Amino acid sequence: MKKLVVRLLRFKSSDEGTFSMLMIDGRFFCYTAELPWRGNKTAVSCIPAGRYECEMVDSPKYGRVYGVKAVPGRSHILIHAGNWAGDTSKGYKSNSNGCILLGSSVGEISGQEGVASSRFTLGKFEKFLNSQPFILQVQDCYE
Repeated sequence: MKKLVVRLLRFKSSDEGTFSMLMIDGRFFCYTAELPWRGNKTAVSCIPAGRYECEMVDSPKYGRVYGVKAVPGRSHILIHAGNWAGDTSKGYKSNSNGCILLGSSVGEISGQEGVASSRFTLGKFEKFLNSQPFILQVQDCYE
């Protein structure tokens, strides 16, 4: 059986985070927040653009969530709830150590750009996929 492809299209990146649209065959849509690009360094950078297999994993911190597999030089990349993914070395808030955060919209939250309604959106995403594995296609669409 052919795996479903989930497209993550990055449209903006700054010290406040990297923001994307996530789409599944025109049937599901949300936004994401990731850390800014910092050379794929563990815990401070988003992952490189590319194709990744994803499946449900058991996280000690987040429970049962999707894990992003075979990211070069990285491990424990998850898709979980959170609002901010800023560069903490520059004073920004972050709920990510390299993971992908889902939200219903992108905007200012407590003085920093982030994603809103994250837990709700993550729940919708997981319900839509019903625990099935998928391919995550990450594409940089900004200059």
